[in-house]
Amino acid sequence: MKAFVLEYGELKLKSMPEPKPQSNEIVVKLKTAGLNRRDLYIPNRRGSDKEALILGSDGAGIVESVGAAVTRFKEGDEVIINPSLNWHENSDAPPKGFDILGMPDHGTFAEKIVINEEQAEKKPDYLTWEEAGVLALAALTGYRALVTKGDIKAGETVFIPGASSGVNTYIIQFAKSLGARVIVTSRSAEKLKQAEEIGADLAIGTQSDWKEELKNEQIDLVIDSVGAATFNRSLDVLKQGGRIVIYGATAGDQADLNLRTFFYGQYKLFGSTMGSREELQQLLAHMEKHEIRPVMDKTFAFDDAQQAFDHLEENSQFGKIALLTE
Repeated sequence: MKAFVLEYGELKLKSMPEPKPQSNEIVVKLKTAGLNRRDLYIPNRRGSDKEALILGSDGAGIVESVGAAVTRFKEGDEVIINPSLNWHENSDAPPKGFDILGMPDHGTFAEKIVINEEQAEKKPDYLTWEEAGVLALAALTGYRALVTKGDIKAGETVFIPGASSGVNTYIIQFAKSLGARVIVTSRSAEKLKQAEEIGADLAIGTQSDWKEELKNEQIDLVIDSVGAATFNRSLDVLKQGGRIVIYGATAGDQADLNLRTFFYGQYKLFGSTMGSREELQQLLAHMEKHEIRPVMDKTFAFDDAQQAFDHLEENSQFGKIALLTE
């Protein structure tokens, strides 16, 4: 089968052996896969001395074959892949054995994937294949940050530095569907407009004076994935006693924190990453109830997988990037 792999430090299309299911596994013939920023970091993390690894964490397709002990699915079922491995029930932190699909296990940038039946969910009927293929990783990350950790309530205001990432486009829609007020930032006037089109109530420039822009707002919750560049600016606009959730650090891992300011403000700080199967099932039910759709940026043919990577690395996208895998 055709696959997009990292082999001895090089990204390339390659023919790989077709997978066969063990007793509790299913083989899914993938129709689409979704790119995530994680995919960009794997080459540096993995090094240049390893054999071919199929990249990719998100995907959707049709069950082609099932192992003898499989009970959840049958041949012909339409499914999405859950990339959050070995994390079934919601918990304060991932259990021992938690991992993310696409390293060290083979991922979704291929014509087929074999995976434990517990790592798939029924594809929502109302979603296109492109939408279903980009759903799980970003939506699950956003749902846990906003709902499980952030504990957002109707009538509260959430502030999200950065409007255009796949995760944040989900958070905007989830927050609005839960009755919250949503404020976002971006350097791009076009992205600010796009954020408002999907539900943001207020969109302000990244380089603007946030304290001045938001002086008449009460920020109950901040969800920040930028990191060092925005952490203290976000804290400056958060109400005393407010909550801040960090799920990423794209602009730096190390942030200075004035502990006296923090404890006098009685702030609450939470870390978050990915989520459990239980949360994925909850968010799928929520999405179907409110007919929430992934925000799509661009779809690439399988033969253009490198172009899709390049597009993601440019950081010009708004929403998710899909790869047609059939």
